[in-house]
Amino acid sequence: MKCKICKNKCVKYGFQVNGNQRFKCTLCNKVQLKKYTNQAYRSNINAQIISLLKEGCGIRSISRLLRISPTTTIRRILNISNQIKSPAIVMGKMYEVDELCTYIGNKTRKRWVAYSLRKDTKEVVNFAVGTRTKRMLQQIINSLLLSEATTIYTDKLNIYKSLIPSAIHCSRQYRINHIERKNLTLRTHLKRLNRRTICFSKSILMLIACLKIYFWG
Repeated sequence: MKCKICKNKCVKYGFQVNGNQRFKCTLCNKVQLKKYTNQAYRSNINAQIISLLKEGCGIRSISRLLRISPTTTIRRILNISNQIKSPAIVMGKMYEVDELCTYIGNKTRKRWVAYSLRKDTKEVVNFAVGTRTKRMLQQIINSLLLSEATTIYTDKLNIYKSLIPSAIHCSRQYRINHIERKNLTLRTHLKRLNRRTICFSKSILMLIACLKIYFWG
């Protein structure tokens, strides 16, 4: 057989406890089987997880559809998100900034997802998750200021006035229509962000991982 990783020739390399023949690649030395019975070892499993996640499926829904355990699903989502890098911010552009609320663990722990949207391409360039404080929003605003943004559009939240120079800040009505529409899309596509739901995230790490995959995966 050929190696599933480098496509080089494999040679026989003993047996598993259950009697399945093992193979070892002569180039990369990876030990593997000709056919895996565990569904999590399929070559396209990560792509299927990403696709189902973007279609609004939760952890257990993905687990049932792909016939893998919820623990494996969670581990794969975290691994996929760790390999994703945020896009480079282009200098001298206009951005919209907004935040939407969700819950972590239970409905007494309200958290906010703040993110910035590039106005011309509608691309999400940065986001942060936490309480609705100046410290959390400053993470988003500072990255836009470093990119020499020409204009930053926000709602009328008072915190923004102390973070954004008045020369490039605009909070007039109907100036953040694109990001408000993006909020609706997020709540439609990601079950954990729906309103009036019990399907919220149990941990902030999982929420961040799912957002990274949805935005940039």
